[in-house]
Amino acid sequence: MTHRLLTDPIDKAALTLIGLLSTAITIFVGGHWICQNNDQCWLINRPHVQDFTWQDQTLGARDRAFIITFDRPMNRRTVEQALQISPPLPGKISWVGRKLAYTLNYSIPYGEEYTLRLSKATEYSADTPRAGLALKPFVGRFRSRDRAFAYIGTQGIEQGRIIYYNLTHQQKTILTPPDLTVVDFKFYAQSPDADLPQERLLFSAAQRSLGFEGLRQLQLYSTPILEALPDQAPPEPTLVLSKQGFQNNQFDISADGQTIVVQRVNRENPADFDLWMLRGQDPPQRLKVPGGDFKIAPDNQSLAVARGEGISILPLQPEAEPIDFLPKFGQLLSFSPDGTAAAMVNFNVDNAKKRYQRSLFYVNNQGIQRELLSTEGSILNCQFDGNNQFLYCLLTQLLPGKVYQEQPYFAQINLKTGKVTPLAVLPEYQDINVSLSPDSLALLFDQVITDSRPDSQSGLSTDLGANVVGGKLWLLIPPPLSDPRVPAELKVLPLNGIRPRWAP
Repeated sequence: MTHRLLTDPIDKAALTLIGLLSTAITIFVGGHWICQNNDQCWLINRPHVQDFTWQDQTLGARDRAFIITFDRPMNRRTVEQALQISPPLPGKISWVGRKLAYTLNYSIPYGEEYTLRLSKATEYSADTPRAGLALKPFVGRFRSRDRAFAYIGTQGIEQGRIIYYNLTHQQKTILTPPDLTVVDFKFYAQSPDADLPQERLLFSAAQRSLGFEGLRQLQLYSTPILEALPDQAPPEPTLVLSKQGFQNNQFDISADGQTIVVQRVNRENPADFDLWMLRGQDPPQRLKVPGGDFKIAPDNQSLAVARGEGISILPLQPEAEPIDFLPKFGQLLSFSPDGTAAAMVNFNVDNAKKRYQRSLFYVNNQGIQRELLSTEGSILNCQFDGNNQFLYCLLTQLLPGKVYQEQPYFAQINLKTGKVTPLAVLPEYQDINVSLSPDSLALLFDQVITDSRPDSQSGLSTDLGANVVGGKLWLLIPPPLSDPRVPAELKVLPLNGIRPRWAP
């Protein structure tokens, strides 16, 4: 069958008519007719949105503001009244010329799809015929990241392996191979390599065959987070730091993913105990910083180290002199997300009453050191919410009686008022790991199960060396900020594991 060439005059006329009609439809949809009393009319293009920075984006806790750009100056009051976001995202509006900036009051809740609508707004113009010309209706769509976390499995084929669980879609993926037993892991908040943009984990692990000896043979690895089908083998992890010559212990990653700090002990000389720094492809550098627990500050440039009776703040470089020293505090619990404040613990003894007390302090970069609470129990964990408004803490209360017994509980502390609100009491605890979700809407923690029998060795252990044979994961949902009268919700998850951490 042959095709007739479009040379016929009728065909040409039809194509021309189709083109004219298409153009007319486009003009009528995007334009607006203006008429005066003398029946003179003309078509004017309606104002429209030129750009919406969150259009079709997947957003996380670091994303706090979007910008809408219009093609002309707008009547700002009408735009602000017309702007609708569903589900609601409370925020503040500011303007610069034709650009509207919207800054969220709180971190965006995860696991949601959002719609932004703008209609019935009008342009701003001193030209009478065009006054109040209506905005072409605009619909923008975006979503937040899925709610997801990782943990170390304790049962069956998951034992000693990192499990990634997408809570939004209830999908589970094993990320590490069966021949490695994982001791600890951390998420890269940002990918350390522009050529490897996918999300990654850094973890310490040893060969499963080594058993408890593996704790002295740990190596650091990284692996991508790939949500795969259950029957697919996880990718081979990348070796980051070997065990050769040293025992690798505690480690931390900077917020920008560019720096890793590791606590290492020389195998031949245990007195050689130091922090080492890894950056990019450079060989490890000894920092020559003695001390205990440490954390990289959110500025990616400094390090907080517990040294003797105090906390040192040092630049992230070898043999650096301290920027600051806080002799009053013996433990740094956490930094605020923006790095302007920290939660610290002061250990003190009331000699008059012969009591050993711990005090929780809020310390900021303006020199403020404010005591939030004092207890004869323990201050185990405190984490800032995303807006630096609250601390969520795991504390214990010393129970009366001759036998020393502590009652663990979670509490919310208002940093502005100092009010301490208990959220939930736990029946028992040991070596609890707590993680606050990036949107600050849920706390994730574990309930570790141990067994001291020789035939129950699993290769997993608590920080105190107890053999781990199981674990349960729990979710604590604090009251919403909009209605603090709502009771906190505590529920166990159908997952067996320990050391959970929310994905960023």
